[in-house]
Amino acid sequence: MLEELVTGGVALASAGVVYLFAAARVVKQYERGVVLRLGRLKSAVRGPGFTMIVPGVDRMRKVNMQIVTMPVPAQEGITRDNVTVRVDAVVYFKVVDAADAVIAVEDYRFAVSQVAQTSLRSIIGKSDLDDLLSNREKLNQGLAVMIDSPALGWGVQIDRVEIKDVSLPETMKRSMARQAEATRDRRARVINADAELQASKKLAEAAQAMSDQPAALQLRLLQTVVAVAAEKNSTLVLPFPVELLRFLERSGLQAQAETARTQAETGAFGQAVPPSSGASADGSPPDLGPDPAHRPGHYLDEPGELGPVAPVEDVGGIEDMNGVLEDVGRLPDDEPDGGGSRGGGA
Repeated sequence: MLEELVTGGVALASAGVVYLFAAARVVKQYERGVVLRLGRLKSAVRGPGFTMIVPGVDRMRKVNMQIVTMPVPAQEGITRDNVTVRVDAVVYFKVVDAADAVIAVEDYRFAVSQVAQTSLRSIIGKSDLDDLLSNREKLNQGLAVMIDSPALGWGVQIDRVEIKDVSLPETMKRSMARQAEATRDRRARVINADAELQASKKLAEAAQAMSDQPAALQLRLLQTVVAVAAEKNSTLVLPFPVELLRFLERSGLQAQAETARTQAETGAFGQAVPPSSGASADGSPPDLGPDPAHRPGHYLDEPGELGPVAPVEDVGGIEDMNGVLEDVGRLPDDEPDGGGSRGGGA
């Protein structure tokens, strides 16, 4: 009898141990347990720690409450400004209601992934290329709102969404590179022009100061010589004063003026025109008298000609033709000083 009691007790203890192992559950700190008893959801969600269920009657599902990092596959789309791009993103979410995550949706991870892909495509179509490249913070917020709206019914909360990469076609990359290069070139030219303007103003101020003090120019010249000698020891520097160039320039202008005045005062053969001929001091044609036949238009300007000649109609009025011919054939050296003009007419 005792042996039977001992055997029954051992069997009962063994059954209790088996039941204990079948009914015992351990829920971790980052998990929550959702118990379904005969298919019906029990209102109480099991917290972390040791818990018991009825074997064969209850079924418990553990739901992870940690933040889940889910990559969104790259989506290819066309932006609002007709540029084809490939965009991939990352979604960070967590379960806030374990019961809804088990009851409301079959697989909340797969559901969040699909919503993220469709929302990403929608964001690509509504945005410009510049927004995708430079205004990602605003796009991330809009994408998070689009995914979070349906996910709240599943007991899931979207923590944040980040656009990870934007892939552009090679032609678009080259175009953007040329645009950036042109922009940089424009900025460099503007900066260089501004520097030239400032430098010109400073140089004008320096020239004004040096013009007040002529010794400053000489000191500047000596400083330049010292600087050149320090860098290039084999270079020979010969300072040439600028004042000497200005003196030579003024001398040349004076010589040209003297030459012009001398040519104006001399006649056709390089000899001064006597006052009796009526020639003016600047070399203008002589006045041939009140006779209307002697007009200034008959004065010859070529240097090889003989000077003022009487008109054809006045040739018959010349009494001494031989004297005129002798006067024409006479050389300039044979003329006496202060002689009259050749062929001046009667």
